[in-house]
Amino acid sequence: MGTSRWYHRPRLMPLNPTLPEWWNWELSFTAHAELRMEQRGVTEVDVRAMLERATRYEPSVVEGRFMIHAAHQQLPWIVIVEPDVDARLLVVVTPYEVSQ
Repeated sequence: MGTSRWYHRPRLMPLNPTLPEWWNWELSFTAHAELRMEQRGVTEVDVRAMLERATRYEPSVVEGRFMIHAAHQQLPWIVIVEPDVDARLLVVVTPYEVSQ
């Protein structure tokens, strides 16, 4: 998955039996994600807040990745994540604003 950094992700969402096991794993941000975050004007704190307030998730078109639906500044965003089962990390691939 290339170069990445990982951080502790606090458990702020209530446990819900419908959430996947990887939902509360520590986060890791790829270099690509960090670049896109800077280009799109969002910080790690913003992405963490989006994930904490996520409304739903679904499989992405890329196998093994998921689209997390959230909001940022009252606009819809999607955060693409990929669970790394071996490392038990939730890798943030990229966040982006949804065009309306």
